[in-house]
Amino acid sequence: MIDEFYPTERVRGLRPTAVNRVLQAARKVEARGRSLVSLMRGQPDTPTPSHIVEAAIRSMRDGRTGYADNRGEPALRRAVAEKLRRDQGLTYDPDREILITDGATLGIAIALGAMVDDGHRGVMLPDPIYDAYAGPISLWGARTTVIPAEIEDGRFTLTRHGLERVWTTLVDPILLNTPWNPVGTVMTRDELTNILEFAVHEYHDHAIISDEIYETLVYDGRKHVSPASISDDARQRTIVINSLSKTYAMTGWRVGYCAGPEPFVSAMFLILQQMSRGPATFVQDAAAVALTADQECTRRMAVEYQGRRDQVVDRLSGIPGVQPMVPEGGLFVMVDIRGLGRKSEDVSRFLMAEAGVVVIHGSAYGEQGEGTLRVSFAAGGETLDLGLERLRDGLLRLANASGKKG
Repeated sequence: MIDEFYPTERVRGLRPTAVNRVLQAARKVEARGRSLVSLMRGQPDTPTPSHIVEAAIRSMRDGRTGYADNRGEPALRRAVAEKLRRDQGLTYDPDREILITDGATLGIAIALGAMVDDGHRGVMLPDPIYDAYAGPISLWGARTTVIPAEIEDGRFTLTRHGLERVWTTLVDPILLNTPWNPVGTVMTRDELTNILEFAVHEYHDHAIISDEIYETLVYDGRKHVSPASISDDARQRTIVINSLSKTYAMTGWRVGYCAGPEPFVSAMFLILQQMSRGPATFVQDAAAVALTADQECTRRMAVEYQGRRDQVVDRLSGIPGVQPMVPEGGLFVMVDIRGLGRKSEDVSRFLMAEAGVVVIHGSAYGEQGEGTLRVSFAAGGETLDLGLERLRDGLLRLANASGKKG
């Protein structure tokens, strides 16, 4: 028996994700008898559409409960190829250029594994950004080059100047997320073109990992653009990562996909074989139905969540020292609290302990997120109503304590 266990250096460098850290703190507060409302997670509360659920049931009744094709069931790979052609004008060979994964999280991990080297190559990563990217980067022994985002006209953006400022001589992949968690920016074609022009510069030659999990949750008539669709060259250097979690309210089904040039996908498949046998066969059958059936359910979801976004912005407007930033996509409103003169983590702790509402501090997503709070509108109805009431009350109390006046 091992008397003492010492994790490896890579494991010692890991830390729980922001969501898990805040959940742990929330449980301690609740254990003391405090009632909490969570406006924290990006889990849609709308049910998985019934036609998808029925497809899974039919598949199980038909005996589709054995091992799946490790690359992904052929029908689902074909459905992914058709979806990418339909929505983005992208053409991929379902037998050689598409891979099915247990959610987007695993897809990102194996894409990173195929592209980075221990101690030699790393990842260019925007700041602020979804903090769970840091774990697999660290586990693969890679480093991170942070690209500080800039706020222009009330939205976070990456600029060519910002990319050039942090570039090093090592050839690193660039990890993008559009719509961008947590800040809600939907990158335009022009913005992506600028990033790709940087990526193909004669001194650079970067690959792109593109996390597009929020692609259908875009608002005010905007349209998601995949970096791979910018040009033929962009397609040849981009791995598209996606899942059905947000688009079809299937967070617990754990089914995602990757698409990219065959050399990338082949390397990713080698890694995948070492750690997963893929989503359940009946889940993949249901996913194929989700992607190929009428997409009215996704359009309805976008309308619903745009209404919730507007509700958050409206309720948090007019608080001295506080300014909600209107997101263009995703499930979160970033609230600028710099006017309160307090650290974002201190504010989130106060709101949990004293106002009974759980949000995540922006600094959890990088230095550029300091001075903001991430407020989720993934839950609606009474949860959102009560959560916003408590959040507004808590922020007003802080504004009054700091001497701010409306």
